[in-house]
Amino acid sequence: MSKTTTARARMEPELKEEAERILRDCGLTASQAIGLFYRQVVLGRGMPFPIRSFNEETRRVLRQSEEGIDVQQFESAEALFEDLGI
Repeated sequence: MSKTTTARARMEPELKEEAERILRDCGLTASQAIGLFYRQVVLGRGMPFPIRSFNEETRRVLRQSEEGIDVQQFESAEALFEDLGI
């Protein structure tokens, strides 16, 4: 058996609980998931997913959307496309 070491991280309890619930559904422990993440970092020589930074306008629009400000809803994709003129 290979030697192991410990990695520690601090996070919000709710985030940890929700993530571990999802991982259990996938048949993984938190340690296994962290090991997979680390392997992907090593294999890809960086983060295994894109990291994006939003500008102020994008952050404003996202906040408004979450608050339901200036949000339009459509009955179907076709109605949306018609409204967009495509």
